[in-house]
Amino acid sequence: MRGKILIVTGLAVGYVLGARAGRERYEEIKRAATKFWNDPRVKQQVETVEDFAKDKAPEVVDFISDNAKKVVSQVRSATGKKSSSSAGSSTGGARGSTAAGTRKTPGTSASGSSK
Repeated sequence: MRGKILIVTGLAVGYVLGARAGRERYEEIKRAATKFWNDPRVKQQVETVEDFAKDKAPEVVDFISDNAKKVVSQVRSATGKKSSSSAGSSTGGARGSTAAGTRKTPGTSASGSSK
């Protein structure tokens, strides 16, 4: 339903902005839009949506905040695991660290994998 409303609104705005019907047609459309917006049924629905949004806003804020904290902790833990498993990954690209790791593996495999 929301998508249909957005499409109709977009078409109406596009028509108004792109119409070559002149000032009379523009004024006619403007009067119709004003009449629609001032309709008591429309005002009631707008108030209903506003009340719903005000009621749900704290829940949405909490939900987003909690999930953002989870994502940050996951990224931090994933970043910590990557930096501890390969010594050169933070300074170079994947190719450079892999090539350097394969060259250094025979001599430093125990120290490279432990950190």
